[in-house]
Amino acid sequence: YADVDWDAPEMRIDPADPRWVLDEDDSLARTAWYRAQAPERRSAIGLAMIANFMKLGLQFESVLKRGLLEFAWRLPNGAPEFRYVYHEVIEEAQHSLMFQEFVNRSGMEPAGLAGWQRLGSRMVVRFGRTFPELFFLFVLGGEDPIDFVQRELLRKRSDLHPLFRRISQIHVTEEARHLSFARLYLRRQVPRLGPVGRTMLRVRTPLILGQMAQLMMRPSPQIVARFAIPREVLHEAYAAPQHRERTAAAVAKVRTLCVELGIVTPRTRPLWRAFGLWPEAA
Repeated sequence: YADVDWDAPEMRIDPADPRWVLDEDDSLARTAWYRAQAPERRSAIGLAMIANFMKLGLQFESVLKRGLLEFAWRLPNGAPEFRYVYHEVIEEAQHSLMFQEFVNRSGMEPAGLAGWQRLGSRMVVRFGRTFPELFFLFVLGGEDPIDFVQRELLRKRSDLHPLFRRISQIHVTEEARHLSFARLYLRRQVPRLGPVGRTMLRVRTPLILGQMAQLMMRPSPQIVARFAIPREVLHEAYAAPQHRERTAAAVAKVRTLCVELGIVTPRTRPLWRAFGLWPEAA
């Protein structure tokens, strides 16, 4: 949080700034409806979506921090994971401060998670203590799509707003370590699970990943209402093959890990396809 020069003139947020427009590969940006909007409106839609993703990100990280503390609670004295977990909680708190400060300065009022999703998040927190393997798959399901989108934008867009660029640079750098820990933990622990635990992972993982990926790649109902996005435009954008392929690409790393660990099976692969998590060419 302190590594961002929040009050520098170039960091000021103007909703009409053309640097907020959606990336050309974004599913909504591909529609004729979005391209027909006035430039200021296209920028405002892009800023609203970024602010919503920031709000979702800090809410997800709230679940993550609480789950990590539950996970650390059950560790024995001397466990090396304990020190790592507390360092991650500290870093995630800094990320949440960044995200909320961006939301505050954006002039937007994103709601983030719906009420039923907030209620369901409490169950995920408990998994940190009762079923950490599923909890860390939830971690990957939330972080990998965010990481994918941010890395794509940093790589492709030279015109990113400097505030968004700086926040993204910090986030992807530190999340690389967090994602590495989650993958290492799963590679060590999943093979030790019994048949019941493995079955639960095989069924629940695509459900979690499908929901998390769409949260980070679609406009919220609040944005749809605010900008009066027609239903047919949403269908055009998010039922298109290009959106399914982009969603599958966003979860490619965690999907590959799940195949490696035997979490994806011939019986559960239809679930992955149903949620758009499996590339059509595979």
